Amino acid sequence: MIQTNGSRVLSLYEGFFSGGARVLHSTVVTGLHQAGHQKHSVLSLYSEVEREATLQRMEEDPRYQSLVGVGVRVASLGRSTAGNHDPRDFTEAEMAVATREARAAGVILSLKEQPLRLVNHPAFPDRPVVACLHRSDPEHSGHALDDLLDSAANGRLAAAVCCAESTRDAYLAAGVPAELLHVIPNGINLVRFRPVRGARRLALRGALGLGADDNAVVYAARYDAMKNPELFLRSAREFLAADPQGAVLMCGAGMSAHNPALAADIEQIFGDRPDLLGRVHLLGVRLDMERLYAAADVVALTSAFGEAAPLCLIEGAMCGAVPVTTPIGDAPSIVSRIGFVTSFDPAEIAATWIEAAARREELRRARDSVRPRFSHVRMLAGYTRVIERVHRDAGIRLLAA
Repeated sequence: MIQTNGSRVLSLYEGFFSGGARVLHSTVVTGLHQAGHQKHSVLSLYSEVEREATLQRMEEDPRYQSLVGVGVRVASLGRSTAGNHDPRDFTEAEMAVATREARAAGVILSLKEQPLRLVNHPAFPDRPVVACLHRSDPEHSGHALDDLLDSAANGRLAAAVCCAESTRDAYLAAGVPAELLHVIPNGINLVRFRPVRGARRLALRGALGLGADDNAVVYAARYDAMKNPELFLRSAREFLAADPQGAVLMCGAGMSAHNPALAADIEQIFGDRPDLLGRVHLLGVRLDMERLYAAADVVALTSAFGEAAPLCLIEGAMCGAVPVTTPIGDAPSIVSRIGFVTSFDPAEIAATWIEAAARREELRRARDSVRPRFSHVRMLAGYTRVIERVHRDAGIRLLAA
């Protein structure tokens, strides 16, 4: 029997920037590395990325800092989105770095399919690859889907971890062999994401400018068409007009007054109702999401496509907010019994937010009962099984060669 304990695993990131997939994957790497059975490292293709009107540098990213803090070594090819190079080509110097990092590992984890263009490069070392997939619309991934299918065809892809049933179904339909697809539902740290009650909750709300009786809706998303911020704002207008105690909190990359596109949306949607804007709070990127969720009454998702298992719904619900979502990916099953699913109609969404806020306490027992389902401990066990099986099978093939 080939021993798998102590296996070395290299994760490939496109870059360090705000997004649920990076949060999730960094939680996985941190947890597996701390468990001690595997030694993890990370290679990022980019050292800085400008997205959603925000320049995001690797060393300033909280995911980078948490990984380094537990002893995970993080390297980078040093790329910047400000550069003029072709993102699909790699220099000899870049391949030298990638080759060195990959040769030190027994298994490669690719955060989403974008880094697979590096894995498929002829100079990249022959290592089994596990692709970690986080969307329900691979057709919107451009060349990345082709790279994933190429890696499956050339034998480099040993497994693909899907964060949701909708992800597995979508990639199966796109041509990924069924035997490579494994569903491991997203999980979170339930110690961090938990409800806060009484005076503590009132203090959190006060710090955000919320009154004790306000009905607060939190929207945690980057400014991107997939997240459908225009629908959220149109729903927010309906909500604020209907509920004098309503307030909305918008956070994430690009969710600030510094984003001209968001400012234009707000002007277009609230131009004739500037009186409502005093209850719209633009918070930008936050590092204390557990506090925002615990202070809120509702966590909202208005995405139009692409979502699989949105972390905001899970994190928000486990902090005591009622999740309300459009019918995207596995979101309806995530909020089953503890929240609501709406159409894409702003008036319906606003009315549902009001109902959800009114029923927050009523749904508390249901939220408490499903907490074990969302534990990151279960998620880590699933990733451990896939990685160790891939590592073991690779060793068996080497012995047979």
